[in-house]
Amino acid sequence: MTVSINNKRPLHLFEGFGVEMEYMIVDCDTLNVLPITDRVLEKVAGKVVNEISQNGTAWSNELVLHVIEIKTDGPAISMTGLGAAFHEQVKSIEEVLKEFNGRLMPGAIHPWMDPYSEIRLWPHEYNPIYEAYNRIFDCRGHGWANLQSTHLNLPFHGDLEFEKLHAVLRIILPLIPAMAASSPIADGEKKPFLDFRMEKYRVNSTRIPSITGKIVPEAVFSKAGYQEQIFEKMYRDIKPFDPDGILQDEWLNSRGAMSRWDRSAIEVRVIDIQEHPAADIAILEWIVNLAKTLAAETWCTLEDQKSWHEDDLYKILMDVVKDGEKAEISNREYISLFGMNKESITAGELCRSVYEQLKSEYDFSAESQSYLDLIFEEGPLARRILNSLPNTFNKRELYATYNRLSDCLRNGTQFTP
Repeated sequence: MTVSINNKRPLHLFEGFGVEMEYMIVDCDTLNVLPITDRVLEKVAGKVVNEISQNGTAWSNELVLHVIEIKTDGPAISMTGLGAAFHEQVKSIEEVLKEFNGRLMPGAIHPWMDPYSEIRLWPHEYNPIYEAYNRIFDCRGHGWANLQSTHLNLPFHGDLEFEKLHAVLRIILPLIPAMAASSPIADGEKKPFLDFRMEKYRVNSTRIPSITGKIVPEAVFSKAGYQEQIFEKMYRDIKPFDPDGILQDEWLNSRGAMSRWDRSAIEVRVIDIQEHPAADIAILEWIVNLAKTLAAETWCTLEDQKSWHEDDLYKILMDVVKDGEKAEISNREYISLFGMNKESITAGELCRSVYEQLKSEYDFSAESQSYLDLIFEEGPLARRILNSLPNTFNKRELYATYNRLSDCLRNGTQFTP
């Protein structure tokens, strides 16, 4: 299946969608990480490259050698068919991996990888960037070496559209782990966070706190304001560690919604990777349709959305990172942003109530509806992973669960306990 790409410039709100999905390469027999992304790309391209185009999508490298990314090769005009298109690329990569006795594994954190001893950075083009990150932040550890996610890029044109898009995404970010958490296990054990990836993401740049901020971006709604309040502070803070300016670019920004003025888009990064691409697309449809509704000021005004301080949104986000869909939201003002008058509600109930309202306004694909129904009935993938395991589990039981999860990716099927 070919992905239809929108090459029109400029793109306005919701006219295009850039999607990126990161997967682990693991050994077929042991499911241990297999650091061979460069060999996979070389096998297809005939030489080591950072990226290859594949039928409207692209494969590319990431920071570490056991992760490969599949993405739209430019903004897609619709998310319809993207799940199938990405799944075709999953199958193509797995075909290449047969030569190396490898396969792809989904999930936002490898369940038993030792990120301190098993990390291998990408050693080819752009390696100076990765080495600079490693020198400044020490990329050993889960926060750099072991985390996979789905990214959603949404376009804007000019300050007025940026203002609207940035406002709605700041409001949506705290709810996303209730839908997308898939990282409850690391180091071979259950962690106290349903979305352990986001907990590690939160602290991976603590040496220079302005890079990640509070994950939820500051209440800044213009290019000039963003440059002054976020970029300039970030560049100033890292300069003593980066005198050659290797990292002083927009992509240094690690907030959960990164504003990319070079591509006139905001990139959402608070999305754990799911068990197969259509599952990710279902969650992205939910995010986009919710963003459209908030941008239309259906339940609350733009000024209501802009008034929220990142500290208040951060508190809600971290409760959801910890407890997922079961997190209790007791901020009545936040709940009212979604057209509800309640003292408190769980994050899962809020997401489900929003979905029921969105369904009357937008067409969700049948496949997306099926997957969203699974989330609302049995919880996000992280909850289903935990429910597939005994309370006290061993490596063999963990292997069985993640082998089945990898089969879901290969076959394009839902993971259920």
